[in-house]
Amino acid sequence: MSEVTAKQSKVGRGMAYMLLATGSGHFIVPKPFDQLIPGFLPGDPRLWTYLSGGAEFIVAALLLAPLSKKFAGKSLRLWGAYLALALFIAVYPANINMAIEWSSRDLFEQLFAYARLPLQFGLFYWAWALAKEIKGLR
Repeated sequence: MSEVTAKQSKVGRGMAYMLLATGSGHFIVPKPFDQLIPGFLPGDPRLWTYLSGGAEFIVAALLLAPLSKKFAGKSLRLWGAYLALALFIAVYPANINMAIEWSSRDLFEQLFAYARLPLQFGLFYWAWALAKEIKGLR
């Protein structure tokens, strides 16, 4: 395997594995995720927990797809990076909700909830940088 091919095969794997782990959590222990669902969303919070977990699985699968597989002229992996960014933005209100809901908990839990807010911007950047890297591999 050439160096370029080895690099190409690794691009996106870290994010994919992270999404597989977090997506699994939505199905294995859904109750903590249910509690993060903002009240303005209609229906049962468990539905939103399962939908977001399923979305994480789909994005992970796209990020693990071969670069040669394309849809609408773009690599499935590139679509995965774009969808990861969209997913991270879409679930940000749940993180805001968590910070608000946890504001009356003990200090450690409050700090954890509030620390997640700026850390999400790291995920936004990671997905955007990954998309740029995938585009550069063509």
